[in-house]
Amino acid sequence: MPNKTAWARVGIGIFLAICSAILLTLSFPPYGFWPLIWLAFIPMLVAQFRVMPRKVSGLASAIAIGGWLGGYLTPIFAGSGLYMTWLPLLIAGISYLADSGVRAFHERTGYRWFVGYGALNWVGFEMIRGFIPIMGTWGFVANTLYSQPWLIQPVSIFSIFGLGLLIMFVNYGLGLGALYLFDRRWKLDPGIPPLAKLSVRNWVLGVLAALVAWTGLSLALFRTPTTGTVRVAALHYDAGAPPWGAVDAFSELTRQAAQGGARIIVWPEMAIEGDPQVTNSAAFRRLAAETDAYLALGYFVRVNEHGWRNEVTVLTPGGQFLGVYGKDHPVVFAGETSLSRGTYPVYETPLGRIGTIICYDLDFTDTSRNVTRNGAQLILVPSHDWPQIATKHYTHLVFRAVENRVSLVKADNSGNDSVVIDPYGRIIASAITPGGDRSGQVVIADAPLGAGDSLAVRLGDWPGWIALAGMVFFFIYDPITKAKVKRNIVYG
Repeated sequence: MPNKTAWARVGIGIFLAICSAILLTLSFPPYGFWPLIWLAFIPMLVAQFRVMPRKVSGLASAIAIGGWLGGYLTPIFAGSGLYMTWLPLLIAGISYLADSGVRAFHERTGYRWFVGYGALNWVGFEMIRGFIPIMGTWGFVANTLYSQPWLIQPVSIFSIFGLGLLIMFVNYGLGLGALYLFDRRWKLDPGIPPLAKLSVRNWVLGVLAALVAWTGLSLALFRTPTTGTVRVAALHYDAGAPPWGAVDAFSELTRQAAQGGARIIVWPEMAIEGDPQVTNSAAFRRLAAETDAYLALGYFVRVNEHGWRNEVTVLTPGGQFLGVYGKDHPVVFAGETSLSRGTYPVYETPLGRIGTIICYDLDFTDTSRNVTRNGAQLILVPSHDWPQIATKHYTHLVFRAVENRVSLVKADNSGNDSVVIDPYGRIIASAITPGGDRSGQVVIADAPLGAGDSLAVRLGDWPGWIALAGMVFFFIYDPITKAKVKRNIVYG
């Protein structure tokens, strides 16, 4: 191949990969152009499997995924340390190495596995990321649809991983169609197996039919809650640093919330220095009695040089502390620990069954599911976000609501993102103020009590496990196909 032609192909391939990176970035909050997620990977696939020379085909996915994560994650973790800041570049390198042999695999197998391979491997890797403390569900392709509750209701059956599979099947199915059309116009490499027209048509129609079926099921499941409601309030205030210097401000906001009729009032994460069950407990009991409200109090206790307790307790109007929940997923890359993690209490009250999680817990599917399995109808979420995630973090909570069919109340003490979300993923009240709000707000709403009876609660992330099994299958099957080709060459 002439050098000029090779370099032209590399340049065009890079351009197409950058287009995918831009489409992915625009799909996610804060931009919110969610329809783009259904076709964002197609330019990358054309670059990787047709435009780029075979030897550097992995460069297409490296640029697309690394570029997207650079735009999505770098602003979030800027200043948090070298590892997190350079994480997109690391993932780009892994993508290049992992995808270097993918084109050869599909050419060996006649592209019969193209759609399944791509979708299962992507979501299988999302499943793995869900186990990693620094990642969770950040960057999941399904998160792009948080603002479309009419379209995400089957998540209550298939979990967020099921929606991710659908998105990737659509991208790879349409991508296969794009490769077929490309081949009709250009033949850049010899030896590419022809794509069977009937197979391509079936895949394209199949993934579109799956999208239509998903949408129909979602509309059938989407409804207005008929359960009872309870008036809740999230205290939204930038307490500064350290965050526990504003108990008086939170107390005044609590009184404002009670005047608005709130019966359950959520204080943010680490709003209090010291355990309110021990330190100044009389003052907190008086506040609960004065407001006739249940108070979810986020607090912080340094135990020793090796760790601390990041907890929330619920205080009744009668002055009883119902129990303690310790943060399940501390932000380990920021040096956070949680010595009291691993229990998931639910409190029976006249207003309903109340559970709690804390901040980063909402980025993982397991914690809220464990609380719901213990009977929660309403989950309270004290949090302490930093400004760079204000327009992104609360969006993950939409999926925890739909997965578990419970309402959630998030109160943030950096003044970034406080929300109330119903069991169908509707954001019924919110305050999103990147950079903080020192004036303070009360986010108040009538939250429906959830049923907590979804299949996702009982079955967990089962589509994710299927995707992970598929990923393992292809990992094993790839060398088998290589060996088969070698045998055919040797024995003719």
